[in-house]
Amino acid sequence: MGSAENKWVRLQDLQHFLAEGSLDDCLQHQAALAAQLLGAGSCSIMLLNSGAPGQLRMTVLARAGNLPDAALTGSVGQGEGIAGRVLASGEALLVEDIARSELAGLAQGREGIGCSLMCAPLRIDGKIVGVINVACAKDGPAFSQSDLQLLNIMALFVGKSIQVQQLQRLLDSRFSQLALLQEARDQVQDKVRLAYRNPEDAAKILARSFFKEMTKAGFEPGQIVSAASELIEQLNLKLKHPDS
Repeated sequence: MGSAENKWVRLQDLQHFLAEGSLDDCLQHQAALAAQLLGAGSCSIMLLNSGAPGQLRMTVLARAGNLPDAALTGSVGQGEGIAGRVLASGEALLVEDIARSELAGLAQGREGIGCSLMCAPLRIDGKIVGVINVACAKDGPAFSQSDLQLLNIMALFVGKSIQVQQLQRLLDSRFSQLALLQEARDQVQDKVRLAYRNPEDAAKILARSFFKEMTKAGFEPGQIVSAASELIEQLNLKLKHPDS
């Protein structure tokens, strides 16, 4: 099969990136498929999910192939390591030979992994939420610019999959369904349609509905603030213990 034909087949296979199931299952499927389509020895998907607001850190949520133990258990902030640099810059990275690059000192525990690697940021509505990393197979060919372009496309699919999962979780609750229905009665249809595509807009709708319902129920402003404080506290606990 020629090079051009092979790239076309790989692009066709991207349709499988929109996997169903839980977020964990979806990301695991995408990591495995990314490694397969790129001929990579390993792939990992890291998402921001811990740390203080404004200083969030990434951890590995899905992987395929061999990864260093430190990569599986550690967390990465902006500017830390290779993935942290991509998180900070927002630019995809291609390293043809890590041993001969300026990033050689950042590469640790690469036994069984090839010399070439790529990283691309994951975005939701323009905001970076994580990084996807791939390394070539041991003794395998180095990645090319066309491989980097394909990884960038894959990153778009991963970001959209995460967004779909967020919205699905949000819309599955009875409270959110009632809140969005009420918003549909009060606002023009185009704005509501946008909320279904944007998790932040949907969250704002729920927040407004939460305030209105507590006010109607007779709660005082101080009691509403107390309830909001409890919500923030639960969020902080979730950020510190994402698996709980």
